[in-house]
Amino acid sequence: MFSISDNFIHIILSTSAVYIFILVLLRLLGKTELAQLSVTDLIFVLLISNAVQNAMLGPDTSLAGGLLAASVLFVLNFIFKRLKYQFTWFGKIMEGEPIILFYKGKINEANCKKNSISHNDIMQTLREHGKISLDEVEIIVLEVDGNISVVSKT
Repeated sequence: MFSISDNFIHIILSTSAVYIFILVLLRLLGKTELAQLSVTDLIFVLLISNAVQNAMLGPDTSLAGGLLAASVLFVLNFIFKRLKYQFTWFGKIMEGEPIILFYKGKINEANCKKNSISHNDIMQTLREHGKISLDEVEIIVLEVDGNISVVSKT
């Protein structure tokens, strides 16, 4: 039988493993997954959280177990944010770098394809920024947070 300390160690290790696993998967899925959260994406996130709950807590469904798991998530998030800001290379690994989608009159097809951004997505972004044509734009960048920035020529 598990003692309380053994169970808490299990919760700490399991929660850490789940956090890192989901972080890696979100990083591999691409930037657009987070910034352009659709209804199906929201449902997906909610279901993922429900699916991994048992993996983090195991048989311990107590208040203390839930609070411990939440605390571990907060601490891990704090540590990863500190590492990201303290070490540039770590931030690049965790978030990547901005990606140029359009520059000097040309769409970078390779970057668009790699990030699953269609011409329609680019045109929608232009309209959201009050532009009608690519002729009005100097550069379009996919930012590390998944948003698309548009810089006008004027």
